Amino acid sequence: MDLGFVDRRTILAAGAVLFAAGMADRAMAAVAGSFEDVRRHGARGDGIAIDSPAINRAIAAAARHGGGTVIVPAGRYLCFSIRLRDNIALVLSAGAVIVAADPDTHGAHYDPPENYREEQFQDFGITHVHNSLIHGDGVTNVAILGPGMLHGLGLDREGPGDRWHKRPNWQSAAALGITPKELALRDPAERAQVGRANKTIGLFACRNVRLSGFTILQGGHFGVIAHGCTNMEVSGLMIDTDRDGIDIDACRDVRIVNCIVNAPKDDAIVLKSSYALGRAAPCEDILISGCKTSGFAMGSVLDGSYRASDYRSPDTLGPLGRIKLGTETIGGFRNVRISDCTCTNSRGILIGIVDGGTLEDVSVSGIILRDPVNHPLFVHHAARMRAPRDTPVGRVRRIRFDDISVANADPRFPCGIEGIADAPVEDVTFRNIDIEAAGGGTTVDAARVPVYRRETSLEVSYLGTLPASGFYARHARRLTIRDVSVRIRAPDARPVVALRNVAGATIDGVVSSAVRGAVLNEQHSRDVALGRVTTFLD
Repeated sequence: MDLGFVDRRTILAAGAVLFAAGMADRAMAAVAGSFEDVRRHGARGDGIAIDSPAINRAIAAAARHGGGTVIVPAGRYLCFSIRLRDNIALVLSAGAVIVAADPDTHGAHYDPPENYREEQFQDFGITHVHNSLIHGDGVTNVAILGPGMLHGLGLDREGPGDRWHKRPNWQSAAALGITPKELALRDPAERAQVGRANKTIGLFACRNVRLSGFTILQGGHFGVIAHGCTNMEVSGLMIDTDRDGIDIDACRDVRIVNCIVNAPKDDAIVLKSSYALGRAAPCEDILISGCKTSGFAMGSVLDGSYRASDYRSPDTLGPLGRIKLGTETIGGFRNVRISDCTCTNSRGILIGIVDGGTLEDVSVSGIILRDPVNHPLFVHHAARMRAPRDTPVGRVRRIRFDDISVANADPRFPCGIEGIADAPVEDVTFRNIDIEAAGGGTTVDAARVPVYRRETSLEVSYLGTLPASGFYARHARRLTIRDVSVRIRAPDARPVVALRNVAGATIDGVVSSAVRGAVLNEQHSRDVALGRVTTFLD
């Protein structure tokens, strides 16, 4: 085998990385077939030449051998789209940085969007993946491995929105008698996107995927987005970006473990079930474990300075950087476990359905939330229904929060549930929850009746200050709040727990401090069992 520029040390290092990444046996056998150094195929790594053609030639050469390892040595590689193929491991060596070229400087040469399906239920950025720095479409046994970096310097973070049928003056391509491609080309905003890219890694319908050990800086609209993928592991990534970090959409058997994701202006780790596959498909059998998410200024986690972000968001509450299930929910979610994560200076964990679909069997445990800017834990069901016509209203059921610590919570925003009258949230348990907050709620706050919105998006900031200091629930069934502590630094006139339109609730083992109001307010609720309650003043 002609190894070109690849020396023995590099081969051994690449083999060690592959072994550590836990590639499946078939993938290991495939990548052993060929080692390709991108410099032998013409890459310069000087930060000036466009190196994506050379990297793609290296990938193609490995593919001709049935698969292999493509090694990117130390250097700075300015690139347009890099195309993954079956049985390929792309290894970013220490000191290797692949930089997204800027279309405004280097020309608009990213791969065009691979299809022109109407963005009827999700925006342009979610619908396509070929307009990425690195993309895989229907590939099997692929890996991107560190310890190098992907820098999305030339990626867009915005793009055209959706073409939802509830938009004013909406007409489908079918109604106009044209193809979706023709419709897209009539849209100046979409024409302007051809040759540009807005995501670092885009994956569609891929199997047996490993992303491990590398860094993404400034990842565009999405650092990693995967649609309809199965058996995927995302481990040990450092992502420091200004939009979404990791998006898992309508995928199955995905493990996101030991990642650090800083995303002040959007979600850090988010599960979705959009219509990007052209059908409703659930996001299921997902593990998020051992991760750290935050909303500090972009780049400040990577450089260790942890500077505060000045981003206020449209609702003026501050940064995002959260773990979330939702945004697009047509296919629903099931069998999701979020465990042993730390969330700092970000929004709390938000779970919900707004576009139909069923969310069920979700477990959130072993979480540390420090300085959340809104509700630490919240479940939301609404009926925005950005989905095919006649889609039924969804269901939200069987969610468990356990062993969670919240420090310095904003007193306006307790943990909570907000359902809808015709489809209450069912079977939610809060257990072993410790909350420390500033307190200071007034009698006016205690008397508030938050606005009710059946048709709304997943975000719940519209509710405003809630009439409880610890837990609030409206339109729910079979709620359990057990063995929780709500420690408040200043007197608070609100009850610790406020229930409205809740059928069947068990409140037991509640410990609260500095409480002036009632422990429980249960307006328009029934079958509420109040167990052990302890109140004390610090």
